[in-house]
Amino acid sequence: MASKIVCPTCSSKSVKKAGIKKRKLQDLQRYFCNTCQKTFTLQPAKYKTYSITTTLKAISLYNLGNSQTEIQSLLKTNSKPSQKTISNWIQEYKDLTAFSRLRKELKNYKDRDIMEQHTFLHNNLPYKFQVHNFKLNLLTENNEKFQRIKQYLERIPTKEFPHHIFKPDYHLEQKSDRASQSSFKTLNVMPLQKQNLANRLTSLALNLARTNKYRHLAVQDFMLTNDSTTIATEVPIYLTHDDLLYFNSRNFNLNPEDFNTPITGHIDILQIRNNLIHILDYKPKADKINPIEQLTIYALALASKTKLPLTLFKTAWFDEKNYYEFFPLHCVYKKHEKLFKYQKLV
Repeated sequence: MASKIVCPTCSSKSVKKAGIKKRKLQDLQRYFCNTCQKTFTLQPAKYKTYSITTTLKAISLYNLGNSQTEIQSLLKTNSKPSQKTISNWIQEYKDLTAFSRLRKELKNYKDRDIMEQHTFLHNNLPYKFQVHNFKLNLLTENNEKFQRIKQYLERIPTKEFPHHIFKPDYHLEQKSDRASQSSFKTLNVMPLQKQNLANRLTSLALNLARTNKYRHLAVQDFMLTNDSTTIATEVPIYLTHDDLLYFNSRNFNLNPEDFNTPITGHIDILQIRNNLIHILDYKPKADKINPIEQLTIYALALASKTKLPLTLFKTAWFDEKNYYEFFPLHCVYKKHEKLFKYQKLV
């Protein structure tokens, strides 16, 4: 039952979903009222001239620094939207696409490209590592701890980063694990379920995915371009035997002998938000899975490589409807109460 939906005819809340009403440019959810026995949609179809994908592409182009007149020429549509139409789209979505509030500062940014990307062949698959340089500079400026995140990200495209350990031949020799397939065990943790901006942005971004294969990329690209906190996507990480020995020496609940190392993986979305480093993983049907072990490995690896305390990290998995978050510290350290006192000081 969709209890929050109200019938426009009789104002009853006793309604249920009743299929999809197909339109040329946009599909609408149809509802059935159990009280007056009528069907309805919540609103008439929007975007009668332009599709939702055209609208979202225009907003992304705007937040990449293009002017409204430049957007008109960059959009690949038979009919070019007017500048007024583009301005209306930007205004309509400004609360969701929070980067628009920072966009005016782009004119003062001359250090390097706003966005950069590098494709790496890891485990015989192409991974498109992307960094939003403007947000990275803005969110790490005058913060020594977060500067270490910046230094790690800047090292990834260089020869200093050990890309060889992500190659299948290396794994065959070393018998290492991937984070998503590791038998890594954690302490029992109950994640917090909620909804936030990531869900709403994901719902929009999925309109840009041509097929299910491109869902991850669509969500990553849209959030990296349009939110105010995502600094990088598809971030490669690795957890070594020495890393595990270090955490073990700090009384973490880890046994280095239980794992084939290095354990490798890629963080879908990396954010700096509310003075914490957030590691996010987009998971379709997020309510059906529980990737706590995988996300804990990501946090341990990034904490070790940046020499940052695990108290600074928060992890979550999500889709367009669900968001589950937890502190990875709780997964590997029983005496986390003492460390939380420390967390308030860092």
